[in-house]
Amino acid sequence: MAMRAAVTKKCSLPALLSQLSQSTHGKVYASPVASHWRNKSTSSKITVDLDRNAGVAVMRMQSPPVNSLSLDFLTELCISIEKLEMDKGCRGLIITSSLPKVFSAGLDIMEMYGKSPESCGVFWKAVQEMWLKVYSSNMVTIAAINGSSPAGGCLMSLACDYRIMADNPRYSIGLNETQLGIVAPFWFKDTMTNTVGHRTTEIALALGLLYSPSEALNIGLVDQLVAEDQLMTTAMETMTKWLTIPDHARQITKSMMRKPTIDKLTSSREADIQNFVSFITKDSIQKSLHMYLEMLKKRKG
Repeated sequence: MAMRAAVTKKCSLPALLSQLSQSTHGKVYASPVASHWRNKSTSSKITVDLDRNAGVAVMRMQSPPVNSLSLDFLTELCISIEKLEMDKGCRGLIITSSLPKVFSAGLDIMEMYGKSPESCGVFWKAVQEMWLKVYSSNMVTIAAINGSSPAGGCLMSLACDYRIMADNPRYSIGLNETQLGIVAPFWFKDTMTNTVGHRTTEIALALGLLYSPSEALNIGLVDQLVAEDQLMTTAMETMTKWLTIPDHARQITKSMMRKPTIDKLTSSREADIQNFVSFITKDSIQKSLHMYLEMLKKRKG
């Protein structure tokens, strides 16, 4: 998680998220309002370059200082993915960062600290939507992890089909929520369990572990390590291999593997939101967040 304040568009974002969440995950349709909002965005936190010859888009996160997942950021990301899903010329998506040393530092704490229950609920719905969009995408999705990726950043990469990480011992990745006094919800847990197994997930979540690239490869949290200057080349080469598989066969297989996990959240989204709001607004949790923010201030000082 990271400390980064969001400039919340209160009049438009909840409505946009409502429209986005009405999409059938895995079969996404257009949202005219969402397209209009994206075109009107004054400061893009996401850039997307689509190579129509290859059928592959590269999405670069560019929200300094650490690509924290604010409400604005999550909404723009979801809209960008939705547009790509609608584009028949796009079969694959590589997600990476334009910022040095960080993929994404995770959920924006300022979206959860000192906020009303209503604001926290809108934010959590956006987090859900990000995961659903990536985890159920019809496209081949590859995370090119070119920096540290704790908490929500780790979740985003886990939602992809394949993870390639830069082999830099200074980088780390993992679901470290418990270190901040926060509990990863069931769908975070299920996503990690599906990737590395039950016992490894239990230990990782209980201790809030962050893994070095070599440790992450050893437990299967990432699929491949490469030199940082070879990351995007390797991601494109890997994408080419995945795209040799007929789309219908790959998509049906992906759905078969992931649908139970997706259905578990979609059938209980409102309850999950209420659980999050009830938890995050507790005095004890707000105190933990305050202490973490103070620690960050001291580090900067």
